[in-house]
Amino acid sequence: MKISDILQDEFVSTKLAGKTKDEVLNSIIELLKNSKKIKDLEKVREAIFEREKIMSTGVGKGFAIPHGKTDAVNDIVAAFAVTSEPVDFQSLDGEPVRLLFLLVGRDNMVGPHIKLLSRISRLMNKDEFRKKLLTAKSPAEIVQFFKDEEVSYFDI
Repeated sequence: MKISDILQDEFVSTKLAGKTKDEVLNSIIELLKNSKKIKDLEKVREAIFEREKIMSTGVGKGFAIPHGKTDAVNDIVAAFAVTSEPVDFQSLDGEPVRLLFLLVGRDNMVGPHIKLLSRISRLMNKDEFRKKLLTAKSPAEIVQFFKDEEVSYFDI
C-alpha cells in the first residue's frame, strides 16, 4: 500500500489551526470528519489521544506522526497538515512540530499500518522533502509531493 493511495486533498491542510499539541491533534482529526472510511470520529479521537499518552509521536525534525488503531474505521485513513506556527509536541528531539501525518487503521490491519508508518517515517526523514512540504501552497500540491517522492524513493 502506498501513501498516495490513502492521502487525499480533502484531508490535507496547509495552515492547520492550533497553538498546543491537543489543539493541533483535534484540528487534524477534524479534517477527517467527512471521510466515508470513518464510522465514529470520537472513537478515532480517543484512539489517537490514547496512543499519544503512551509516548509522544513527535519523532523529531519538526515532524509528528500521530496514529492509532480502532474499529471505528473500515479502512486505513490518513490526514496531513502543516501547522500555522510551530507547536510544542514533547518531541523526542525537543524541537517544535510543524508537520503532522495522521494515520488511523483498523485493529486487525497491523501489517499494513506498520508498513505505512515506516514508509512515512523514511520519507519524512529527508530534509529536502520536509522543506518542500513546509512551502506548499495547496493540499493538492502536498499530495503531489508525496506521489512524486514515493515514486522516486521506493520500488513501486
